[in-house]
Amino acid sequence: MRRLDRVETTRAERWLLHAYWLLSGYGLRASRALAWLLLAVCVTVVLMLGLGLPDKSPSQTVTGDLPPSGGKVTLEVDTPDPVLTLPVADRFTLERFEKTLRIVLNSVIFRSSGQDLTTWGTYTEMISRFTEPVFLGLAVLAVRGRIKRG
Repeated sequence: MRRLDRVETTRAERWLLHAYWLLSGYGLRASRALAWLLLAVCVTVVLMLGLGLPDKSPSQTVTGDLPPSGGKVTLEVDTPDPVLTLPVADRFTLERFEKTLRIVLNSVIFRSSGQDLTTWGTYTEMISRFTEPVFLGLAVLAVRGRIKRG
């Protein structure tokens, strides 16, 4: 009832309680939290396919001259920034989908994917690494509450 109390409850607390109800039914509905998680993963996959995955993985190229006297050689390897120049129709292929799905699931459930991503892809991964574990946590709390009551 705190979310309906407009006298003692601040606007921020009411907003947080409304969000908690919307996302997981006050921690009672694991299916709602899992549905939000599935939706967030799908949105992340679409964003990564459309904006985050570069055309191809950058290859490391080393160029240089060897001194004729056989002296010391120092090589510096620099990878170029990943670029996305594919037409929109070519971005949504099965091969790119499979790679994107691996990247998204790795970053959401386990750790950062470590893939070369475009700037948009990097920000998309950062946002998904924050939001999607929240949905997973809400689902776990709802299941835990259901088990403790049962």
